[in-house]
Amino acid sequence: MTSEADRTAPVDPTAQFTVDEVLPSYWRVTFENGPVNLVDPDSVEQLAQLVTRIEESPALTVVVFDSANPDYFMAHWDLKSDRARVAAMVPGPTGLHPYVDNLIRLSKVPAVTVSAIRGRARGAGSEFVLATDIRFAGDKAILGQFEVGLGSVPGGGPMARLARLVGRGRAAEILLGADDFPAELAERYGYVNRVLPDGELAVFVDAFARRIAGFDKVAVTGTKALLDVASLPPDEEFGPGLAAFFRTSGRPENAAIVRYLFENGLQTSTGVERDLGRVVGSYSNSPD
Repeated sequence: MTSEADRTAPVDPTAQFTVDEVLPSYWRVTFENGPVNLVDPDSVEQLAQLVTRIEESPALTVVVFDSANPDYFMAHWDLKSDRARVAAMVPGPTGLHPYVDNLIRLSKVPAVTVSAIRGRARGAGSEFVLATDIRFAGDKAILGQFEVGLGSVPGGGPMARLARLVGRGRAAEILLGADDFPAELAERYGYVNRVLPDGELAVFVDAFARRIAGFDKVAVTGTKALLDVASLPPDEEFGPGLAAFFRTSGRPENAAIVRYLFENGLQTSTGVERDLGRVVGSYSNSPD
């Protein structure tokens, strides 16, 4: 068991995922990366290490993921990332690019994974929470897959996961409408399990995690493994989506909207980042 001294020791300042080993059977992982919690190549590399650590922890039964930023759980992929670095990343254990490899492996770890979503989780952030087993959201949370509005195919497998989670029609609405989904509507669609008042989310999720942490690990992981067989998409559904993202993102015909978004606060804590779904839709329907 981690001592209190270990839990309060200084952490690596470059670490985006901070692990609090609350109990041997219960970890809380907090994500923090810049003013809006962007997902970037460093996130991919660090998440790969974290997933391996979870896979190799014999006593671990439940992991809660939350954010250090109450307004942004994970904003989305960093659109300024080094594309050459991303393209050159070595495939993970599934044989797929490490971005999707991480999400596939995360969905299958021998522990229950819970996302405690406060604030915005769009694009890569949405793809991350979809790869966890259970999603609880605060009533101010916003989810969405806005990539089509920027001329890109989503790359992290939301087509495969959302279709099974919310049904084909609602998945099409989320993906092709490229709009924001406030917490209440996300709950109604099944995008998240349930919504709690923002100030009560952490207490509720902690109590839920401690409940699971107290159960027999063999029973929990055995049940989850069979649930995975019954409900998770096969690995081969994910590669084509990421390949399509690489083909479609960054094309010159969509440079104008990306430039407009950056000029108006994309990837900053103010401006269009706060209302991205509406702005993407209004730009695409502008007569100019």
